[in-house]
Amino acid sequence: MSAGSGNGAVTRSTLRQQIAEALRDEVLGGRLQPGQEFTVKEIAEQYGVSATPVREALVDLSAQGLLEADQHRGFRVHEYSVADYRGMIEARALVMEGMFLALERDRTRLRDPLDPAVATVLAGVRRRGEEAQRAAGAGDLTVLIGYDLRFWRELSSLFGNPYLADFLNRLRVQSWVCAVQHLRRLTDLRGHLWSRHTDLVDALTAHDTTTAQALLDEYNRGAVALIERLAATA
Repeated sequence: MSAGSGNGAVTRSTLRQQIAEALRDEVLGGRLQPGQEFTVKEIAEQYGVSATPVREALVDLSAQGLLEADQHRGFRVHEYSVADYRGMIEARALVMEGMFLALERDRTRLRDPLDPAVATVLAGVRRRGEEAQRAAGAGDLTVLIGYDLRFWRELSSLFGNPYLADFLNRLRVQSWVCAVQHLRRLTDLRGHLWSRHTDLVDALTAHDTTTAQALLDEYNRGAVALIERLAATA
């Protein structure tokens, strides 16, 4: 393979990822609404690119559960129900509970916080958590989602299992997609959004899984109750 074709492949792959991330942000930002339909051509024209990387990006998002493919109409944003949201939260909780149990049995499962490389990652996780907390306190949902996703992705990576980290990240994206359609109906989100990210980091750094589990339970109960309440008044 020539150097030129190799560079072209990298460029197309990068473009595919960029388009997928941009469209995901459109969904999370509420600019692409649940049930909204669009075609490959429309997205390609919007971003000024060819159809191939757009089609690939849309297929990727469909595989992640954010879009649905319709061979006659193109694609549409997946519509999640409150029951779907409950299921996502339950799945997240069960996976995290399993990770905490594994940590209790073998503390080496969470990498040594005294290791300089791990300490650097933990510092980054804490910064993401601090930013997420500030956004939650200000009721800035868009900023919160961005930092929250990075926070959980980087935190879960410390358990040393990339499959778990990828699975949890996918669940978190889907649950945010489901939640935003309800959350954006509130004119003021201050006081409604979970903001104990750094408390969770502290608990896990100290291998205090009891406190970590309590924080997670608090988060999940509050999230489900809020979405159920908003859905009931829609």
